[in-house]
Amino acid sequence: MRRAVGAARIHTAILLAILLIAAIARFHDITQPLVDAFSWRETSTAMMADNFQQRSWNIFFPEVSWTGPGPSYQGREFQIVSYITALLYQLFGWHDWFGRMVAALFGMVTVFSLHRLTALCWDEAHAHAAALAYALMPGPAMIDSSFLPDPSMLALVTLGVWLFVKYWTGGKPWLLPLATASFTLGALAKPPGLAAGAVIFYLTVCWILQRRYRQATRVLFSGLISLAVVAAYFGWAIYLGRSYPPYHVAGSGYIWDSGFWTFFKNSFYLKSVWNTSVWWFYGYPFMALIAVGFWMPPKPGEETGERVLSAVPYVWLAAAAIVYVAAAREITSNPWNYHIFHVPLAMFCGRGALVLATLGAGTALTPAVILRSIFIATLALILSTFPLVKTMKAPVATNGKLLGEALARVAKPDDLVVTIAPAVGDPVAIYYSRQRGWVFPPGGGDVEWSKFVEDDATAIAQLEDLRAQGADLFGVAKEAADNQDRQFMKHHAGVIGYLDKAGTKLVDSDTLLVYRITRP
Repeated sequence: MRRAVGAARIHTAILLAILLIAAIARFHDITQPLVDAFSWRETSTAMMADNFQQRSWNIFFPEVSWTGPGPSYQGREFQIVSYITALLYQLFGWHDWFGRMVAALFGMVTVFSLHRLTALCWDEAHAHAAALAYALMPGPAMIDSSFLPDPSMLALVTLGVWLFVKYWTGGKPWLLPLATASFTLGALAKPPGLAAGAVIFYLTVCWILQRRYRQATRVLFSGLISLAVVAAYFGWAIYLGRSYPPYHVAGSGYIWDSGFWTFFKNSFYLKSVWNTSVWWFYGYPFMALIAVGFWMPPKPGEETGERVLSAVPYVWLAAAAIVYVAAAREITSNPWNYHIFHVPLAMFCGRGALVLATLGAGTALTPAVILRSIFIATLALILSTFPLVKTMKAPVATNGKLLGEALARVAKPDDLVVTIAPAVGDPVAIYYSRQRGWVFPPGGGDVEWSKFVEDDATAIAQLEDLRAQGADLFGVAKEAADNQDRQFMKHHAGVIGYLDKAGTKLVDSDTLLVYRITRP
């Protein structure tokens, strides 16, 4: 009895240490402005938080600020992170890093839930290794500290799956409604979260095969309610996005939009997956550990508990892979969508680390095992975590933020701005101007707004149309380039000449150009 109590205390202490490590990885530099590699999506999410707090608290009408005076409702995910952030704005005032903080807190929930889920599926040693792997992997650390909906998605679906597995293994009946509620919220936060539902479906089928029909019926009924809620919300989101300018529903690049042969000809964008894996999210050390863990799983029923549960990470990974096949172009274009993969990958990574650390030592915690574990963790930190997180956190959109702040200094109340950030289409300058306005070229709907038009005449006509709609200020970061690497200052030199004549130059620095373009 004393030995069991002592072991439980040791496991609790290890879990607390892992949570501390995860917190350091996620809360480090938490006050960084929204200028990193994910700036584009982060500032759109941040705008929705602003509009909840400033214009309407109705969570079913998410609104951005980059398509003019508005209303600019869009078909979006259920806004959990942005809504909580808006509440914090209301209580404590506006700070651009509040969204990062909320995301990081959800990331901590994922670490804990992953640990407990792995303990049920495999054992406590694997739980420690998997949670530590998730805490240190560059991709999860980056996404969990970004103002995005994805951290809430993964936290809530992982919590839901863990609670369900606990219920499945003989837990209290009240765990099922809690698991259903958590999973449903996670799927509402981001549709890829539905992939984790494959684990629940798999375990329910196992119950049916075991002739446990009563329990399976309860789960199926709960699952139908969950799917009905998710379908109803996203049906509303699609209607909303198609009913209001700029007629934008988030997400594109699905196989039914582009066609199977487009995906096939591009090898399902696997080259992009490889590049993102190597240079951003994992690096070679973590990729090697994941491969080892995938090919050398624990032996069911020996190192682990319930035999059926040992397959949980494989089921989750397979379902996530199906999501990838359906949305490969969307996922590779917006890599935070890989987040649904990170729970099974962390489990495999932890398993791989244990395999290498315990070679020839069995399960005994010998000095050699401890030294190998320290060496593996140190190698992963030096070769992957530190350099890759630094790469992703690089302030690539700083001049976009500076442009927004320059606009804020010269703007009058209710002025509308037109902006071109360093990455064309990024609304970061509008966000930091604290005004509403347009990205340029104007975006929304099916329009390609990360690419300049071919000639000055068309661009000037677009700008004249925005002036007619009330645009007051025009600002551009001088290094701004579109997705074909065409620099605005060179490609649209004629537009600058037009602005010199039609507008009033307010700022002309080494990096920024700002004009007042209000019509007389």
